[in-house]
Amino acid sequence: MSGFTVAIVGRPNVGKSTLFNRLLEQRKAIVDDVSGVTRDRQYGIADWNGKTFNVIDTGGFVANSEDIFEREIRKQVKIAMEEANVLLFMCDVTTGITDLDAEVADMLRRSSKPVFLVINKVDNGERLLEATEFYSMGFEKIFFLSSITGSGTGELLDEVAAIIPEELQAEPKDGDLPKIAIIGQPNVGKSSLLNALVGEERNIVSDIPGTTRDTIHTHYKLFQKDFVLIDTAGVRRKNKVHEDLEFYSVIRAIKAMDDADVCLLLLDATKGITAQDLAIFSLAVKKGKGMVVLVNKWDLIEKETNTARDYEAELKKRLAPFSDVPIIFTSVPEKQRIFKAIEEALKVYDNRQRKIPTSKLNDIMLKAIESYHPPVVRGTPIRIKYVTQLPTHTPAFAFFCNLPDDVKPPYRNYLENQLRSNFDFQGVPLRIFFRKK
Repeated sequence: MSGFTVAIVGRPNVGKSTLFNRLLEQRKAIVDDVSGVTRDRQYGIADWNGKTFNVIDTGGFVANSEDIFEREIRKQVKIAMEEANVLLFMCDVTTGITDLDAEVADMLRRSSKPVFLVINKVDNGERLLEATEFYSMGFEKIFFLSSITGSGTGELLDEVAAIIPEELQAEPKDGDLPKIAIIGQPNVGKSSLLNALVGEERNIVSDIPGTTRDTIHTHYKLFQKDFVLIDTAGVRRKNKVHEDLEFYSVIRAIKAMDDADVCLLLLDATKGITAQDLAIFSLAVKKGKGMVVLVNKWDLIEKETNTARDYEAELKKRLAPFSDVPIIFTSVPEKQRIFKAIEEALKVYDNRQRKIPTSKLNDIMLKAIESYHPPVVRGTPIRIKYVTQLPTHTPAFAFFCNLPDDVKPPYRNYLENQLRSNFDFQGVPLRIFFRKK
């Protein structure tokens, strides 16, 4: 999975979130005509021409004066200039070049990173003519597009994909040590967990959310276990990211997911699983990472006979459709089940490396297909003749059939469930492809 990051920068209300949604091909950020609307999510993964990359939306400030706007924008542009690989500088053709645009442009000209000037809302010939004034800003790469309709975004994505180095798309080497990232919202006990595992005060631990500003790698070699632990800064909702350091931490946490093989998602038992926890979970799953869910602070919960069972059932319901994930109830101060968490993470790592012989795969899966046939499409039955595991780092399977485009999600889910029930892929996202026989 790519560690390449694209940041969208610019003043409020130029359409950054609309472009963000367009690049991700789904609606993830809230958009409105009001400046500084708070978004639910500010990061995601885009895929174009076989290349994948992270996308960061730096906009969205709730502020009362232009001075605060300008100060916050300056901070986030500086962080994006330092952390991102490519900067998309967005302007609005309907307002022309504003003083704030000129100031942001002046900062970006000093960046050593590639800067693409993106002029939004160019959706007719008259606006295209008006947009020529932006050539005066002096950027080499300039794109005229409409993020609402999508016109012009293909050329922009072509240019981004062209500069992503192939080595960033390469799979990690099998000989590397397992890398386990501790992820989750601020103040759920990530640094405390790492300190409890290592047995020393490796990280600063504080009750103040957001104490960990950077990702920290710790080589762990105890009890015949050898792996790397990555403690990430907490990922929090965009409307809670007030400081520039918090935003910096979010970018670093996403990069830590790229480095990891398995992610330990820490939840606060007293709060349950929140929308932001699900957002972090889905991002890690989309990146193809192994997953283990740790319900921390379990010692603070009043328990009855079936408390853990009911809590786990509710969690799996919320995590659906990918609910085949180990769930462990922990208490870091009491060191309750924290070593079990590592054992599960290493099992998930092994599951992620699992290769199924083609003959065995066909013996089992073709019988499963025979017992429950794919539905008939336009009077023609779908016939799956052969299945093989693809040579990728994350388990992926290709099913060869006569009508690959007509296999619907329910049958895809059936095949995934059969793979999981016959082979141990617990905690690992599976990718299934249908190809023409």
